[in-house]
Parts: sequence; structure tokens; C-alpha cells
Amino acid sequence: MAELNTGDGGGGKGGKVRSKKQNSKVDLTAMVDLAFLLITFFMLTTSLSKPQSMDLSLPDKDDKNPEQKDTKVDENRTMTVMLGDDNKIVYYMGLLASPKVGPKDIAYGKDGIRRELLKQKKNVLAYSAAKGKPDQGIIVIIKPTKKSNYRNLVDMLDEMAISGVDTYAIVPEFSPEETKLIDKKAE
Repeated sequence: MAELNTGDGGGGKGGKVRSKKQNSKVDLTAMVDLAFLLITFFMLTTSLSKPQSMDLSLPDKDDKNPEQKDTKVDENRTMTVMLGDDNKIVYYMGLLASPKVGPKDIAYGKDGIRRELLKQKKNVLAYSAAKGKPDQGIIVIIKPTKKSNYRNLVDMLDEMAISGVDTYAIVPEFSPEETKLIDKKAE
């Protein structure tokens, strides 16, 4: 507890009556103990922010699996997005030899690639429902160039999560036509 210590202040001799000076000392030990208890309590009860991570399925390192077979995918369901230098994106739907849409330059963000992803996702769902397979959605192939930066790839993966695209792949190989296209568009 805090206590107030006052000096006696009285002299033994007579004479002038002077006002008594009081020495005041407050013991702050209890308040400091309480402050440390509160700090310790809040340190132990708060949860620190945890880093967010995205789950990615990676292929096996063993490429010589005899049971592995290539999966044929309908070209009307595939969208290829190529990431170039200086935050450039070029996309097309279908095959590059006969694209259904594109190839077109587009920007990042909600008015760029996100809007196009949602639009093409809706078109693919309508196409799949007409073919009698309503559960088949869009497949996005992300192709980063060596000149693209890591942030562009992460932004593209974020767009996949935001737009609800479940099936996507990161493919580092480019065909010669795609290389010409991304180089031409980057100039």
C-alpha cells in the first residue's frame, strides 16, 4: 500500500512559531508491481499475428512415373496468362493457333485481370453446362517469363483466390509463338 510519511517537524524550544514543513514520500512499489503484472498478463494472453500462406500442390520430383498419363483438357476451358516484364500481362483463351479470345494486354486489379477471369469463368461454366458437365470450371495456365518479378506471380495467385478459380497451373515453358507474342507486346 502507498503510505504518506510525514516528518515530526516539532522543535523542543519555544520561540517563534513556524509552520511545519512536511516531507511527503509516496511508496510506488505496489503500483510498479501491478504494472508488471498487467504487462505480463497481456503478453501471455494476446495472440500474435500469424503469417498467411497459400497452399500449392507441387508435382513429384520423380518424372519417370509409368502410371502417369497426360490429361486431355477441352481448349474452350483453358485460359493462358503470360506475365512479362514491367507488370505486363497478356492472356488468351483456347489455343494460341486458334484463340477463342485474345491475345490481349490487360492490367492487374479488379478492373483488369479479375474482371476478365470472372467473365471467362462464367462463360466456361455456361459452356460446360451446355455440354452436360456443369461441374467443370475454367483452367488457368500462368506462365511467368524470366523478366517478370515475384510480386506479379503472387498478385496473379491472389487473383485466382479472389475470383474463385480452383484449377490453375504455373508453367515456366513458352512455345516460340508465345515468346514472340510476349516480346512483341512488351515493346
